[in-house]
Amino acid sequence: MKILLCHPGASWATADVHDGIERALRDAGQEVISYALDNRIEASGAYLTYIWKRSNRTLERPKAADFIYFASVGIIERALRHNVDWVLIVCHMYVHPDVLLMLHRAKIKVAVIFTESPYDDDAQIRLAPWARACWVNERLSVERFRTVQPHTYYWQHAIDPERHSGEPQPGDGDWPAHDVVFVGTGFQERCDLLGAIDWEGIDFGLYGSWPLLGSRNKLRSHLRDEIIPNSVTATLYRRAKIGLNMHRTSMGFGKDMPQITEAESMGPRCYELAACGRFFITDYRAEVADVFQGLVPTFRTPAEAEALIRSYLSRPDEREAIARQLPAKVAGETFAARAATIIQVLTEVK
Repeated sequence: MKILLCHPGASWATADVHDGIERALRDAGQEVISYALDNRIEASGAYLTYIWKRSNRTLERPKAADFIYFASVGIIERALRHNVDWVLIVCHMYVHPDVLLMLHRAKIKVAVIFTESPYDDDAQIRLAPWARACWVNERLSVERFRTVQPHTYYWQHAIDPERHSGEPQPGDGDWPAHDVVFVGTGFQERCDLLGAIDWEGIDFGLYGSWPLLGSRNKLRSHLRDEIIPNSVTATLYRRAKIGLNMHRTSMGFGKDMPQITEAESMGPRCYELAACGRFFITDYRAEVADVFQGLVPTFRTPAEAEALIRSYLSRPDEREAIARQLPAKVAGETFAARAATIIQVLTEVK
């Protein structure tokens, strides 16, 4: 099968999903043609801005939507040039919606892995009819999507066994060993929860993009680095005493975003922490209980999170006993397994 695999456009988070799928599809013997959307968005922005300036600003100034359209419209040309069997898009956010419509008109088969459920379901579901198949990463969203796209499936997150391992790796010692570590984006609900915890006496390492933290926010003293590669994230997990997970609830990024009211699926951080053999705590999701069967403590409030952190920091033997059991719980949740389901669906759907 010949597949045009479209990069999500972001250089982190969903990019890890793309990279894992690409390797797994190639390993499974599929012919994969890559479409580097991230590089094209950057190049499109530079080019359109240059043309605008060359016009002495007489043309309408290009907007972000123009950059995205100019970067993603080439998907159609590439699919036709290579006569692909499928276009597989990882995340819809930086692919202009007109491109999906035109691929549909051209009778080019499209599948989309929607990575933003349930937060962006209203936008995602409008695109689902233009695909022949799609996946959503919240199990509660599947039935809603099937009303407009019968070939909708649940996308569970996955691990890369080479990267997400409990075994020490070269270079691990170059990074700090924190009492507690969190790597992620600073949505407002995460800022609020972490800000309500008393971190006195705890070495808390906070990594990722946190622009919503004010300049005097006390959490800034714990902020160590901004966006880091997933390989470094795995290193930080291996070296920490406790990993921390918080699922986002914001439908968008900002201080006053609407919040989702229901979700069951656990995010990729849970899979990766477990695969790295790291004891961790997380806010409650039903899938956490399904997968880990009580091994992973959960919290609903900052007070509960702080109590768990302080309690388990004082019980290293119990932490390690739990940590040793976690890799087995996610051992089969690999990109190779996900690629096998993708291939099966793309083979069966006409």
